[in-house]
Amino acid sequence: MDFLSNIVQQVITIIYHFISSFGVANYGVAIVVMTILVKLLLYPLSKKQIESTKAMMELQPKMKAIQEKYKDDKQRLNMELANLYKSEGVNPLAGCLPLVVQMPIMIGIFYGIRDFQYEGSTSFLWMESIAAPDPTYILPVLSALTTFIQSKQTMPDTGNPQNKIMLYFMPLFIGYISLTFPAGLVLYWVVMNIMQIGQQALMNKEAAK
Repeated sequence: MDFLSNIVQQVITIIYHFISSFGVANYGVAIVVMTILVKLLLYPLSKKQIESTKAMMELQPKMKAIQEKYKDDKQRLNMELANLYKSEGVNPLAGCLPLVVQMPIMIGIFYGIRDFQYEGSTSFLWMESIAAPDPTYILPVLSALTTFIQSKQTMPDTGNPQNKIMLYFMPLFIGYISLTFPAGLVLYWVVMNIMQIGQQALMNKEAAK
């Protein structure tokens, strides 16, 4: 993982020096630019993962009914579930590969930004230093809010209590841990969420055509 985090730090440094040549010597801007580039590059994988996850969640009521009906016949249960996937055109493993590919990259970005050694000014917008937690709590609040919106977009209302718990728990958890993370890392998370929200809106628009 050190290899990936080192690459992330090098990319941030390269972007920082590039935008500095245009008079924008700011690490916050460099992190925003890097996040946008990463999300654009990973868009095909993100799209595949979101589509698969959403399709599986929409099948949950039907899957639950089958599991209840054939709970005493495991062989018939597996057969009926396979038939359900086939009839609905859903591959339960389709979302795994994109996630497997993206996870090391996301983890590398996490450690790369968290442990980044800044040179020069680290101020950004209202913050004196993105190397320290945001003292105004604005970024942690934004991290929780954007996580909620992004989750709401991809989580269909199936009436499942567990889904509702996760819908509200995860944003609160993300907001809570963001209180202690360097602001640069939380900035990355917020921008990533905003990009994801935009990409999801685009996907929904295309699906509605």
